[in-house]
Amino acid sequence: MAEVRRVSVVLPAGGTGERLGGETPKQYCPVLGRALISWTMEAMERVTWISDIIVVVAAESVDLMKSIIHTYGHKRITLVEGGVTRHRSIFNGLRAFLEDHSLGPALQKPEVVIIHDAVRPFVEEDVLLQVARSAKEHGAAGTVRPLVSTVIASSSDGCLAHSLDRTKHRASEMPQAFLFDVIYKAYLQVTYKRDLYAAESIIKERLGKQLCIITHNKEDAIQIGFLLHETLKSQIKNVKAISSSMCKTSQDLQSILQGQCYNFVCINVKESDFEETQKLTGLLQTPGVCPSYPSVVVSVHLDFSEQSGTQNLSGIRDLAKEAQKADVLVYGLLIRFSKDDVRLQENVQEASAIIVALLKDRNPVLTGQILVAGK
Repeated sequence: MAEVRRVSVVLPAGGTGERLGGETPKQYCPVLGRALISWTMEAMERVTWISDIIVVVAAESVDLMKSIIHTYGHKRITLVEGGVTRHRSIFNGLRAFLEDHSLGPALQKPEVVIIHDAVRPFVEEDVLLQVARSAKEHGAAGTVRPLVSTVIASSSDGCLAHSLDRTKHRASEMPQAFLFDVIYKAYLQVTYKRDLYAAESIIKERLGKQLCIITHNKEDAIQIGFLLHETLKSQIKNVKAISSSMCKTSQDLQSILQGQCYNFVCINVKESDFEETQKLTGLLQTPGVCPSYPSVVVSVHLDFSEQSGTQNLSGIRDLAKEAQKADVLVYGLLIRFSKDDVRLQENVQEASAIIVALLKDRNPVLTGQILVAGK
């Protein structure tokens, strides 16, 4: 095989057997007295130009695989522990060529890697050869077959929209082959992005577990602050409420926070009054006050009229724009105030849901926007 200097195979075999509805994964089901995966490994071993065969298995199946390898005398097999998904398992198999992630001796990086299903032992050598050569030439290659079944597309209401012309489409199958550097970089990029998304989600969740409600000392503001506190404490792990008179300086705020990062709900008395929010955002921009950015400030304003709009809150956009330069995310929230206790409680509950959503999402695109709770 002069065209390709070194070819290896990755066999993902970490399935749990859920599709069979039984306890034994398909790859370990006996066929003529041997586990199905043993026949697949034997098919790969018959191909002399394949250098290494990586078998990726679930951690709980490692001992079973070792027993199969020993019982049937398999050669050139290296075991690698799989991940929680097929994507992660294949990536673990690829990493074994570059990092010490295999359960055996160090491996040499191949020029081409073939990925094949561990439960498909009936693969011919010439098919493996063709996909390896094509991958060498084009970077990636795979096997296809004509469509036999009718493939349909459904409309939004679940009805049949149209069927595909089977003469114009093909079904993709294993084996697939890739230049190692091409497939490794592709999996690395996807995995990296997934890890970033997961890390971002975890960080957002942790940042959203703490909230400080700062309220003006006027009666209406205190009432709203109390209602918000009572509603939010069942949804957020740590909620505290303080008067704005207690945090006039950055030292006051540091003393209140005690080195912890908080999200803030800042309750202003009047619809167009930004005094409390402006003061708070200024304090948050003081070095050392809030250790973990971005901080979230929900600027709450009370609307006492029946037909008032949000035009008086247009100034929050400029405030949010400036605060965002210092990684302080400011959102506006207008709560309709009512003397009817039931209606007021409903409005506060709606406001609480909005606050929780803002803390969870922490979307910078929404900063400066005015959300309304109540009718």
